[in-house]
Amino acid sequence: MKVLFVIDRIELKYFEFNKLVTNFWLIKGMLERGCEVFISTIDMLKLKSSKAYSDCYMAYEQDENIFYNKESLKEYCINDFDLVMFRPDPPVDLDYINATYILDFVDKDKTFIMNDTSAIRNFNEKLHSVLFNDLMPENIVTSSFDDILTFLDEQKEIILKPLNQCFGGGVMYLKQGDKNTAVIINQMTQKGTKAVMVQKYLDKAVYGDKRVLFLGENILPYCVQKVPSNNDFKFCEHNDSNIKKAVLSDEELERFKPVAKKLNSMGIYMAGLDVIDGKIIEINVTSPCYFIKEINAHFDSSVENEILNYILTTVMNTLYAYK
Repeated sequence: MKVLFVIDRIELKYFEFNKLVTNFWLIKGMLERGCEVFISTIDMLKLKSSKAYSDCYMAYEQDENIFYNKESLKEYCINDFDLVMFRPDPPVDLDYINATYILDFVDKDKTFIMNDTSAIRNFNEKLHSVLFNDLMPENIVTSSFDDILTFLDEQKEIILKPLNQCFGGGVMYLKQGDKNTAVIINQMTQKGTKAVMVQKYLDKAVYGDKRVLFLGENILPYCVQKVPSNNDFKFCEHNDSNIKKAVLSDEELERFKPVAKKLNSMGIYMAGLDVIDGKIIEINVTSPCYFIKEINAHFDSSVENEILNYILTTVMNTLYAYK
């Protein structure tokens, strides 16, 4: 199988040895299974006469690490690949959106894209979480100062989130009576011109949030708790001390099955829920981290093999059905 990973620019810069990154394990595993693996970034994607192309580097594995050949840069038609793993990180800005437009010109009968880029484009990780509003804390999405102030008066403590960032970027906590209330609301909404997600603050956030991991319609049995970093109220530093072993209750597994089924039907095959006290606070679909290094250590597992089995089987079955 010939595979293209579209990864983040910063990930390309620090490609080797980065075992905290999900892509490291997926690329390494695919190489070990005999796949040809190439990497690119969104700025390397292009259209020529309505066909999608990308400049790509060839990846290789050596001494249990992955590398790319800096001399191997070459242009390929994206339909030359069996699979495209589209995994750049937010912000979901105009460059990101334009990259998904380019991939609209890929013949999906010949090349499987995971996650489907039109589905990613149509699914905002913060805003579209409200498709499952009954599983979320109380929330509003608005740019209105008055709406947010009213919500704050009702809930007493709230969280404000920009709609297009990741890894806790730009997320703010606000308590009723804070002397910086007007400043924070105006900063977050850019004086009423930019919509934000506003959620009720959940008291159990002090213990962090669970990452619930989806593969297709299934929920992985492994789970980690991401604990707040450096006296912050949120997880924003990826290291061993901030990733704890967690478990999913039978109730949680049943509660989130419909979410997995719905996302899978939309073309979002790999996703991660962030959950506090049984409530979904966000759905990660752009480049969900599977915390493979930490899960393997906590559960004595090789979770990357389960993920790879799912990916490769899904691709082969789909492309074979088309042919």
